[in-house]
Amino acid sequence: MRVALFGTSADPPTSGHQRILSWLGDYYDWVAIWAADNPFKSHQTSLIHRGTMLRLLIEEMRPPRHNIGFYPELSSRRTLETVEKARKLWSTQRVDFTLVIGADLVDQLPRWYKAQELLQQVQVLIVPRPGYKLEKEDLQQLQDLATKVDVADLTGLDVSSTAYRDFGDTHAITPPIQAYIHQEHLYKCQDISKKSLPIH
Repeated sequence: MRVALFGTSADPPTSGHQRILSWLGDYYDWVAIWAADNPFKSHQTSLIHRGTMLRLLIEEMRPPRHNIGFYPELSSRRTLETVEKARKLWSTQRVDFTLVIGADLVDQLPRWYKAQELLQQVQVLIVPRPGYKLEKEDLQQLQDLATKVDVADLTGLDVSSTAYRDFGDTHAITPPIQAYIHQEHLYKCQDISKKSLPIH
């Protein structure tokens, strides 16, 4: 069984993440996603809010294979601990785990907690991101540590959480997430995008 592990610190998750999930659902037997706290980033909203938004993102998709699941229990600041938790979750099956990361994390990954130990336990799938060039040196460094590294045949959408937070770019997020953001008053930019909120 091939399981994709996709933790994201997205704040908020975007339509770009939705597209990645859809792609992963076509290529893997199961896709496990959770909201993560990246020690290299600062987060404006809590893990609980970001997790709720991810759940809304999945519910809106209704994947035809029903093979995408939200797993808040996998969340950890150390990905090695996440992999240990995943092994316990799927302990009754033979599973190959693939860690899914955005191209912007390639240079960070070798500096993660016990990176070498982590990368001997999982394969790595890199998802290209518009605006991020995959440097050969960074890729080579990762390949030297990992058992297997692939680059997804997928071009991500040119949207970002930062564009929404900083400029109120409503193209970046889906309507259910936009409604949740307004309901919970999560970002300062919501006043900018209020005019675009769907009327129910």
